[in-house]
Amino acid sequence: MKSDSEFMQHELKLPELTLRGMILGAVLTIIFTASNVYLGLKVGLTFSSAIPAAVISMAILKMFRDSNILENNMVQTQASAAGTLSAIIFVIPGMLMIGYWQDFEFWQTLIVSACGGCLGVLFTIPLRRAMVVHSDLPYPEGVAAAEILKVGSSSKKSAGGLKEIVSGGIIASIVSFLTNGFYVLASGLSLWFPIGRGMTQFPIGYSTALVGAGYLIGITSGLAMLLGILIAWAGFVPYYTITEFATEGQTMQAFAQSMYSERVRLIGAGAMGVAAVWTLITLAKPVIDGVKESLAAVRMPQQEKSKHRMDIDMSIKSVGLVFSIVTIGLLGVFYSFVQPANLPLNQTLTIVFVGVIVAVLMGFFVAAACAYMAGLIGTSSSPISGIGILAIIISSLMMFTLCTSFGIFDLPNGEKFATATAIFTTSIILAIACISNDNMQDLKTGFLVGATPYRQQIALILGCIVGAFVIAPVLNLLYEAYGFPGALPREEMDPNNALAAPQAALMTTIAKGIFSSQLEWNYIYIGIILGIILVVINVLLTKNTSFAIPPLAVGMGIYLPPSVQTPLVIGAVIGYLLDKKIFERFKGKNAEVIEDKLQEGKRRGTLFASGLIVGESLMGVLLAGVIVISVSNGGDEMPLSIVTEEFAGSIYPELFGLIVFVLTIVYLCKIVLSFKN
Repeated sequence: MKSDSEFMQHELKLPELTLRGMILGAVLTIIFTASNVYLGLKVGLTFSSAIPAAVISMAILKMFRDSNILENNMVQTQASAAGTLSAIIFVIPGMLMIGYWQDFEFWQTLIVSACGGCLGVLFTIPLRRAMVVHSDLPYPEGVAAAEILKVGSSSKKSAGGLKEIVSGGIIASIVSFLTNGFYVLASGLSLWFPIGRGMTQFPIGYSTALVGAGYLIGITSGLAMLLGILIAWAGFVPYYTITEFATEGQTMQAFAQSMYSERVRLIGAGAMGVAAVWTLITLAKPVIDGVKESLAAVRMPQQEKSKHRMDIDMSIKSVGLVFSIVTIGLLGVFYSFVQPANLPLNQTLTIVFVGVIVAVLMGFFVAAACAYMAGLIGTSSSPISGIGILAIIISSLMMFTLCTSFGIFDLPNGEKFATATAIFTTSIILAIACISNDNMQDLKTGFLVGATPYRQQIALILGCIVGAFVIAPVLNLLYEAYGFPGALPREEMDPNNALAAPQAALMTTIAKGIFSSQLEWNYIYIGIILGIILVVINVLLTKNTSFAIPPLAVGMGIYLPPSVQTPLVIGAVIGYLLDKKIFERFKGKNAEVIEDKLQEGKRRGTLFASGLIVGESLMGVLLAGVIVISVSNGGDEMPLSIVTEEFAGSIYPELFGLIVFVLTIVYLCKIVLSFKN
């Protein structure tokens, strides 16, 4: 068995970027991309697929005698890149929300995703030396993935960690099938309470995937979301339902929901915007320093650079070739997007070239910012939403200037065209941001296990291309089955069952607000003031105590539906209590033993939580396919339902759902606390 130092030797001759590894990486790419698309549309969060991909890769490749840690690393690199690329869904559904697309244009979505992802890889190549090799940034997910790969390569057990992922996936998929297929379990419980002449609710969502996501985000973000829920539903919703009057025939529950949708969510959007901008401001200086160091490394004479295998990036010639292909692809897809508007040729070409230039130039600086943020606070905690908000504002202002000078707003659909073009430009920027945010973690993992950088960069590009082929079909499938807020494919669909797509809805709202005067800016201004207050409170807390209240998480707590967030909060609290339980169990041991036990329990919990997310998400995609087939053949939207109307209207689905939800949490606790004596 080779030691860590042996894997880092320059002369090492081991299969690294292999055909079987690329095939396995492609399969995992499809699984994790589909899972992240579903989860992102449902709750506005995506999860890092690096760790579960590494575990699955080790379990499968250990069937081959000549497999090794470097090959496993390439598989997780490819799969994690594509899983992260799915975050493009944070903006692209806006095309349907404004009515510009009737469904997702396959080739345009594919090319934007692939080209943006490849640019994200290319733009971080010059950052690798400064931010990975010569930096003390922690890179939490990257270091964790490296440790798992090292443990797996030295262990004789091929299923280490796979059991947790598989069991979580099976449990979540069964629960999801019983809930959204057979409908014998309810998806949540909502209790309504009168407050004076007003109304509010206390909901509990039963999503096992969201419990897993809550476990991963941690107690700080979980409590911040809880604060956001309280601000919305114990503060603003009761206030507006007390001070305003419902329309004739409207129930108080429907009135409270309308106040939340029309006013309170805009307050949350304003708070999220302030929090995102503040986060970027606090990181501005270190990001600028990192870019300066990276540019200095690029200008370094060739003879002064190390020739070690672990310091060889893609060649300048290869980078130039890929960049040229990507640029041509972006110009082509932008032209195909703008051309149907039938503008004069000079206006069409101007919009195309300006859009691509803005996307590429902003993408470069976004890549540097996201690379640094990923190293500083981790991929999962990095505020990609903030990047998206800034990108949509800049893109909208740019399009507003161009369209005003060309007189496009005087055309019948001029405002819709301008809004759609701003969203399209932002989707490219966001694809760059997502990949640069992720691949620095992968490069850190590779640096710690002895990978060859240029091979990793090739794997990242492959992951982007494979993932891009998955995103558009899955988006179309989910849209046809569930719809989005304000964009339902069929008139008879229940808007309450639509996937929230919160970031896309927020960015679309911002873009429409810039191009029109119909947005209720008063509520956004309230959110901005609230966001400033939250930022000040958080600064004071972090400066004087060990506590923190991330303003972005509070804003999401206000903005997202409460039934989505309660399982997130529950998962975060469960994770905190389990850590505390482990600490108390081994309290008499030395600090090193306690830390080892905490990490061991956390690892099992992370893998089981990842399994819950993947299981429910994939079942959601499969059920979407069943629904679409049923509807397209004249059936209904609940083709697998086995319950009667009497049963569906009784308390039993909610009761059974609660019991299964609690049992799942109990099993999660058992997984985390199952230490061998």
